[in-house]
Amino acid sequence: MLAKLGAMDVYRNEDLPRGCAHFEASVDLPAIPEEAFALICAVEKWPVWLPLVRSAERRGSGSLAVGDEILLRLGEPRDEEQLFEVRRIVGNHCLTLVGAYSTRRRIDFRLERQSSRARLRMAWLYPTYHGAMGSAVDRLLRGRTVASLLERAAQQFRGLLEASLVA
Repeated sequence: MLAKLGAMDVYRNEDLPRGCAHFEASVDLPAIPEEAFALICAVEKWPVWLPLVRSAERRGSGSLAVGDEILLRLGEPRDEEQLFEVRRIVGNHCLTLVGAYSTRRRIDFRLERQSSRARLRMAWLYPTYHGAMGSAVDRLLRGRTVASLLERAAQQFRGLLEASLVA
C-alpha cells in the first residue's frame, strides 16, 4: 500500500538544507531488502521505474560505492544532464545521492526490514530560489507534479520488483 509520508519522515528539520523543496513517498514491498536494494543500485534501470529520471548513466564499474558519479537527465527532454555523487551507501538499507554542484539537490532511498518484507522510503530534494515566495510558487507550479511522480515511482518500483521475483 502506498502511503504519503509526513514532511519530516526521512529527514529531520535540521537535516534539510535551507531553500529546498522536499517530497517523500513510501511503499511496502513483497521482498526482503537485499532484493529491493539490488534493484535500487541498478542505476541504468531508474528511467524504467522512476519517472522523474529520463536517463541515467553510472560513471565507473563494479559495485556502487561512496564517491561514484551518476549522470542523470531529469524532467523535461530539454533539461540538461546533472551530475550526482553517491554520498552514502549502507548495504541493503540506504543510498543517498547529492548533486555534484549543489548539495541542496538530493535523492535518498531507504529500506526498512519488516520480517520477510521491506518498506521503501524515497525522498527527493531540490533547491528553490527567491526565498519564501519562490518556495511557495515552486510548490504551486511543480510541487504536485513532483509529488505525484514520486508516488508513481514507488508503485512502479514495486511492480518491477514483483515482476523480477516471478521471473
